Amino acid sequence: MIEKIAAELTEMNDALILKIDEPLHPYTYTKTGGNADIFIAPHTVAEVQSVVKYAHEHKIPLMVLGNGSNLIIRDGGIRGIVLYLMNMNKITHTNHTITAQTGAAIIDVSRYARDISHTGLEFACGIPGSVGGALHMNAGAYGGETKDVLNRALVLTETGVLLELDRETLEAGASYRHSLIGDKNYIVLEADFLLCEDSEAMIAAKMADFTEQRETRQPLEYPSCGSVFKRPAGRFVGPMIQEAGLQGYTIGGVQVSTKHAGFMVNVNNGTATDYMALIAHVQQVILEKYDVQLEPEVKIIGEQE
Repeated sequence: MIEKIAAELTEMNDALILKIDEPLHPYTYTKTGGNADIFIAPHTVAEVQSVVKYAHEHKIPLMVLGNGSNLIIRDGGIRGIVLYLMNMNKITHTNHTITAQTGAAIIDVSRYARDISHTGLEFACGIPGSVGGALHMNAGAYGGETKDVLNRALVLTETGVLLELDRETLEAGASYRHSLIGDKNYIVLEADFLLCEDSEAMIAAKMADFTEQRETRQPLEYPSCGSVFKRPAGRFVGPMIQEAGLQGYTIGGVQVSTKHAGFMVNVNNGTATDYMALIAHVQQVILEKYDVQLEPEVKIIGEQE
């Protein structure tokens, strides 16, 4: 069945990059996860649209994969099609608007803005995700959020219909680590960021400060999925985990970071199963100690091994 699907997709577009039973751990920041039945890395909007339409028409599960920075793929992998969008990474600008394709790293977009002396994306200089991921979860840091500068998005629906979303629609559907795009399960193709002119030196100084804070406080020396939990109302996750005595707690090869308790790091060939067990343990301890139910910020997908 998988071979038949792969053959039909290749016949539709012989330029399509397609692999069968592709390991997914190289594509995630945690360096964990099983295999994809079918792995496709498109280069154009037309290729994405044709695959999405095919999957919908044939009722084949489809999962979109970007930079894999805020994601845990279970060890059993992904059934159906994984659509890997990181080859679509062009960044351009016109006047005060930067247009970036879905696979462009949001860090690179912030640097592009700096280089053309435009302010507004400095907060994103340390966010490791793609543009598509940033829109999907309304990524933010240092007091800024993606919705603050997002002016337009070109997306695909689950049935393969192209839609253009304006600033008003996008902003109305966005909140902390949440977006209309995520609610509707839209596939981001490109985004417009509306910025303002400013001194390149001032922008660079702000980004340097944010980068120093990030490097000082976050365990960047190990694979991780970033901040694991959403911030509950009136609380900070890291201090709660630290006060509960969980910093350094390890299951398998995955550890609650000794540098920042809000992170879980892969210190010794950890698996997605290790991550899941550690997340569940931290949630249980925090619930018992503080009566706070921690909600994962990281997206968890795929099959159990």
